[in-house]
Amino acid sequence: MSGFRRGTRLGIDVGKARVGVAKCDPDGLLATPVETVARGDQSVARILALAEEHSAFELLVGLPLNMRGEDTPSTQDAREFAAALAAASALPVRLVDERLSTVSAHAALRSSGRSQRSSRSIVDQVAAVVLLQQALDVEKSTGRPPGIPVPQEPA
Repeated sequence: MSGFRRGTRLGIDVGKARVGVAKCDPDGLLATPVETVARGDQSVARILALAEEHSAFELLVGLPLNMRGEDTPSTQDAREFAAALAAASALPVRLVDERLSTVSAHAALRSSGRSQRSSRSIVDQVAAVVLLQQALDVEKSTGRPPGIPVPQEPA
């Protein structure tokens, strides 16, 4: 645990219609849902406002690869969204493998007795929680920041 960087991070699950946002406590013990942001012109600004509100020092954006680790149609979308966040903010933005986050989120909601329809509004937040928790666990076990940094230069 020696290499774990203390501080609040936001986990961001980018979807076509919605963006799920989660945060962790400064010790990285627990990721919790924050908000589902409607995807649109204001989504980057809203996420940066949430980052400021929660004093986040880093943004972790889920990178949806397929099971073989290859890009999917959603991968480029997530990369572009992460680049827009990086261009609009001084905060470090990192892309983290989120291969199973949405699947895990749906499974967790199903096991809690929620239907697919009633879960729609929060599944993005839960997916963000899962990807953030996975990223925290990786950093704690390896002592290195998770994922790959997104360059800060303007897109």
